[in-house]
Amino acid sequence: MKIYIASSWRNQHAVEMLTAMLRQAGHTVESFVENNQFLGADAEKPGGFEAWVRTDAASQAFCFDVGAATYSDLVIYVSPSGTDAWAEVGMAWASNIPVYGLWAKGEPAGLMRKLVSTWFYNFNTLLTAVEGDVALMAERAVEKEAV
Repeated sequence: MKIYIASSWRNQHAVEMLTAMLRQAGHTVESFVENNQFLGADAEKPGGFEAWVRTDAASQAFCFDVGAATYSDLVIYVSPSGTDAWAEVGMAWASNIPVYGLWAKGEPAGLMRKLVSTWFYNFNTLLTAVEGDVALMAERAVEKEAV
């Protein structure tokens, strides 16, 4: 399954650990953290954020994030995050991609939390649900072939 994790740089280590766990389980994970690092940026943007946002690297990062949020099989939102991650959640929802949320203390989401199809309160139940979805997708593929 192709998965994108929408989150904030303040959750970098959680995103990296979740990415590693999902990959170990055989999933393809699109990582905004790895993509930004490949483009020469991390949480502290070279020259500051306002200068960086006008660069070609920022445009490439934007295209990567939008593509991953709208063409994955699943988006996982790791909270608490900011406006960029919530924009990605909205794009996924509008693209009919299921969104799982990993709830954390301090999550500021209001009504738009309804964009998340299922909220989880620990990562183990989230990982179990992802594996259940893979099995369900495989069943549906077999059923379609039989028709």
